Amino acid sequence: MAGQLKEVRNRIKSVQSTQQITKAMKMVSAAKLRRAQDAIIQMRPYANKLQEMLSNIVSNDDGSGSSISLAEIRTIHKVLMIVITSDRGLCGAYNANIQKLALSTIEENYKNVKEAGGLTIWAIGKKGAEFFSKKGFIVNTSFRDTFLQLSFEKVQECAQLAVSAYQQKEFDVVEVVYSEFKNAATQRFAVERFLPIAKAKPIVGKKTANADFIFEPEKDQLIAELMPKILNTQLFKAVLDCNASEHGARMTAMDKASENANELLKSLKISYNRARQAAITTELSEIVSGAAALQG
Repeated sequence: MAGQLKEVRNRIKSVQSTQQITKAMKMVSAAKLRRAQDAIIQMRPYANKLQEMLSNIVSNDDGSGSSISLAEIRTIHKVLMIVITSDRGLCGAYNANIQKLALSTIEENYKNVKEAGGLTIWAIGKKGAEFFSKKGFIVNTSFRDTFLQLSFEKVQECAQLAVSAYQQKEFDVVEVVYSEFKNAATQRFAVERFLPIAKAKPIVGKKTANADFIFEPEKDQLIAELMPKILNTQLFKAVLDCNASEHGARMTAMDKASENANELLKSLKISYNRARQAAITTELSEIVSGAAALQG
C-alpha cells in the first residue's frame, strides 16, 4: 500500500511539473502571437490589393510584352511545391494538417508528375523538410531555416529563385501550401497558385469588359518592375500567415494541455486520497485485531 501511495505522489509531482511547462509555453506563444498577428494584419490588405491589381493586369494583357511570360499556361510536366511549416512542434495538429494537404494535393493533381520524377518541394520550416525527406520526395532545404531570422529579404530570395526557375521553364507550375491565420484558435489550410499568375475571376451575373489602363512609364517597363515585387510580397504574406498560425496553434495546444493536466491532477488526488484512506483503515483494523487478540 505504501508503494502505491508513493507511485501516485510521484505521478502528481510529474503532472504538476508538466503543467508548469505548458503554462510557461502558453505565455511565451501568446507574446509572440501578438507581434506576429499585428504583422500579418497590417500586411494583408496591402498584399491582397497588389494581387488584385496584378490579376487585373494579366486579365487585360493583349498577349505581348513581359507580363505574359509569368502568366503563360503550359502543359504540366514539372511542378514546384513550396510547403511552409514550423520549425518546432508542440502546436497540435498544425504541421500534420499542412503535410496532409500537400500530400492530398499531390495525389489528386500531380500524381503522374510525381511518378515521373517531376515534382520538387521547397521546404520553408524544419518540420516540412524532415517530413518530405523521409517520404522520399525531392526536397530543397535551402530555406528550411527561414523562421530562425524571419525577414523580407530571406523570403524575397526564395520568391526570386522560384520566378527565375519558372521563366527558364524548369517548372511549369508553382504552388504554395500554407495556413492562413484567422484567429488564435482557427487557421485555414490552403493551396494557392503562385505561378503562372491567375487571371481575375469574373463576377457572377456581371458582364466583364477589359479595363483601359493608362501606364506611366511604358507598360512593359512598369510590369517588369512591379510584377516581381508583387510576387515577393505574396510569398512573404504566406510566410507571415504561417508564423502567426503557428504561435496561435501552439498557444491553444498548451492551453488545452494545461486544462487536461488539471483534470488529471483531480483524478490522481482522488486516487491518492482513496489509497491513503484504505491504508489508514487497514492499519486501524490491524490495531483493533491485535488488541482483541491480546485481550483474548
